[in-house]
Amino acid sequence: MGIRDNISTIKTRHFSLALIWVLFMSVSLSGQQCPTTVLTSPLNGATNVPVDADISWNQVPNVPGYIISLGTTEGGTDILDERFVGSTTTYNPPLGLPENTTIYVTITLFDFQNGNIEVPCESESFTTAAITQAPACTSLLIPTNGQANVNPATNIRWSYVAGAIGYRLTLGTSPGGGEILPSTDLGNTLSYTPPVEFLPNTTIYVRITPYNLIGAGTSCTDFSFSTSEVAALPGCTSLISPVNGATNVPVTPILEWTPVPGATGYRITVGISPFTAEILDNVAFPPITQTGILELEANRTFFITIVPFNAAGEAIGCVQETFTTLQGCGPFFDPSTGNLITLNPVIDFPEVISTCNSEFPLAYTAPDMADGYRWYRINSNGNETLISDVATVSFQAPGSYRYEAYTLIPQSGNLECPTSQIFEVVSSEAPVITSINVTEQANGIRIAVNASGSGEYEYAIDNLNGPYQSSNVFVNIPYGTHTLYVRDRNGCGVASEQIVQDLTLEGFPKFFSPNGDGINDYWQYIPPEFVGDITLVRIEIYNRYGQFLVQIDPDSRGWDGTINGSLLPAADYWYRAISSTNKQLTGHFALTR
Repeated sequence: MGIRDNISTIKTRHFSLALIWVLFMSVSLSGQQCPTTVLTSPLNGATNVPVDADISWNQVPNVPGYIISLGTTEGGTDILDERFVGSTTTYNPPLGLPENTTIYVTITLFDFQNGNIEVPCESESFTTAAITQAPACTSLLIPTNGQANVNPATNIRWSYVAGAIGYRLTLGTSPGGGEILPSTDLGNTLSYTPPVEFLPNTTIYVRITPYNLIGAGTSCTDFSFSTSEVAALPGCTSLISPVNGATNVPVTPILEWTPVPGATGYRITVGISPFTAEILDNVAFPPITQTGILELEANRTFFITIVPFNAAGEAIGCVQETFTTLQGCGPFFDPSTGNLITLNPVIDFPEVISTCNSEFPLAYTAPDMADGYRWYRINSNGNETLISDVATVSFQAPGSYRYEAYTLIPQSGNLECPTSQIFEVVSSEAPVITSINVTEQANGIRIAVNASGSGEYEYAIDNLNGPYQSSNVFVNIPYGTHTLYVRDRNGCGVASEQIVQDLTLEGFPKFFSPNGDGINDYWQYIPPEFVGDITLVRIEIYNRYGQFLVQIDPDSRGWDGTINGSLLPAADYWYRAISSTNKQLTGHFALTR
């Protein structure tokens, strides 16, 4: 069989795999999240679960692979430590599970979006049933029972038995005999490698007895096989092309390996993980040393094992080798870390760029390391216009833009692997204070400063350096002289204005009684201690009908309740006080007799 024949036998399968990959990669993998319930069997919280149960979980759309861990604590890995299982959603523990134990299952998703290589799901758990009886007997897998012409260098393997926690193995040249290996406890394992080869042309009797804490399997019969003449097993081979660990391998490579003397064929396994065989599954090839593979996935590490064989059996201990294709941007599997990686640059670009109206046109430089850059203006209809194809750009006006940085892959004909960010350029201007409103409070004054402009503003009082606040209202401020500051958040300017709140209801008596007893005989403003440098120039007094009665000097004793020597009646009267800065304050008081 030649190369063309080998290609034809696997072409259909590879085309299907490639098609699936292309369809998968065309789906936007945005923000993958774990399902609310991960386990489908056994269900979270289940009890009395058989120790040989399969573990299954929900398939998540657009997730190409899963990692499973098993432990006896939440998130634990003491039973199984992060086993990558490919795209399958079922895992069967090859040695079963411990009895009467709470098993915690942690499923981790591979996510291809925004560098979130792994998305761990919350652990779920179930409890295994107690084992109530001794295990059944097992069966021989390698060699098979009754097999003839078995190579004397063979290993012994057997199948798992539910409930077994260990196995005892006896090997002999007679039924029930232990001439080669007396009954030996091998622990919880499913294989045995004899320290020396079996005798040639000999019938070997094998007895395997599973056991647990209750007891051992009963009436387990002997298996047997017959060895062949001593024959030399072939040695192992190694890849010539691509060499082990090669990168940038074409997606349709020719596999070539070193010829092995005495080999009558080669069994080849190729998979996308160390544990799977999606491409070739132990396929036997004649004694050729090369074959082709069509349409491998781009940016993917492939694991390949080539095992020569002849009439004596298969080569023993052949190692797994790898190569990586590189025709796209990723993601692809990195065997050194076990993660999926991409070749797109990692960017750190803001969603908003703020500037001042006076600074347009605004020069800006890309903050990321990349092989190339592009800048686009997004028009109102959603169309894009290229405005720069270098690291620097000049923004002419506010608006929506898209930034793109890309990596060049020279091995793929300078393929561009881009990463982009849509962002807004917003403008600000210096504030203009339009008004300041002051109102009295129980513990001082309330000041509200109003400003106009297109910026985002913040406010401070009495200190240019702040602290600044987002609210334009200040409360419980002492009376006196104050400076209000309004600052643009984007540094486009600061506006300020000084106010003098030099009058207050405090200090004006609420009543007076001009009856000549020497107590409250005069009505006059008495400045509070904390009023500062307030100066009143005059105080005017009116009756309740708004008629002007008298003007008094703030430095005089005050009003005695008369006009031109005539006593005014007991009633409410009003005052208006005017300061040296022409600020006014009005109020009322009572005259009592």
